[in-house]
Amino acid sequence: MSRMSPNEMARQLGGGLLSFPVTHFDADHQFQEAPYREHCGWMLERDLAGLFAAGGTGEFFSLRPSEVGQVVRAAVAETAGKIPVIAGCGYGTAIATDLAADAEAAGADGVLLLPPYLTNATQDGLAGHIEAVCKATKLGVIVYNRDNAILNEDTLEKLCDRNPNLVGFKDGVGDLELMMRVYARLGDRLTYIGGLPTAETFALPYLEMGVTTYSSAIFNFLPEWALDFYKAVRARDRDTVMAGLRDFVLPYIALRNRGRGYAVSIVKAGMKAVGRDAGPVRLPLTELTAAEYGELQGLIARVNLVDVRRAAHG
Repeated sequence: MSRMSPNEMARQLGGGLLSFPVTHFDADHQFQEAPYREHCGWMLERDLAGLFAAGGTGEFFSLRPSEVGQVVRAAVAETAGKIPVIAGCGYGTAIATDLAADAEAAGADGVLLLPPYLTNATQDGLAGHIEAVCKATKLGVIVYNRDNAILNEDTLEKLCDRNPNLVGFKDGVGDLELMMRVYARLGDRLTYIGGLPTAETFALPYLEMGVTTYSSAIFNFLPEWALDFYKAVRARDRDTVMAGLRDFVLPYIALRNRGRGYAVSIVKAGMKAVGRDAGPVRLPLTELTAAEYGELQGLIARVNLVDVRRAAHG
């Protein structure tokens, strides 16, 4: 059973950086609970606002519904109430409502509703899908606005009026006009989360629109760097943010963009590079090439060298 109300969960998420751990697999692509829990515990040694289990970085799209439950239960057990756990949820409405109910039974504090599988739908269809998930659980629901599930402000307002447990809006579109229309209409009725791939790139301009937090996949392998960057964003320290973008984020994005599906593959490669190997990605994703992995190692080494020099100079 959740330890906090939907609104309490949403407020906590909005106050800090969000962790989206990868899901650990062995060589046969089977979920490995022990190393996954160890990784979650390692993350919890830092200052985080929430942990998203079996999210996009956690390869939700490749997990069986039963495996989603296993991952969520492992995260709930490891966090032990320290921070809210948000469970991945999605596919068609029938599966999504089942997953939402199971997340509640597993002790999660909320669900992140990813876009429906494959199909396109009208605004009315999307609204019905989201409302069905909201009514399937007492947990707080965060809708992920991206791909084939893009809501306009009218639809979102109606959903919020009818569903008090719809408490979060994660943006994965990057449409600044739409984001501003949504925020102008709904204000603090929702907690807003930056959810574009490598969300650090958009963090500073999004902050000006009320988006106080974002999902950091980089936190999986460079947690101190990710937290320092987030603190610079919240402090509106433009020089530090731009240095972080130039020195790491933008070269990292250029490497990620070389292959389709690399948004997850590069995170697992980063973990391997820092000695925290989480195993392979599942098909249809593919791994970085050896040359690309070498480039990533170089980027990470340069970031770590800068941090060592900064620490040495106080």
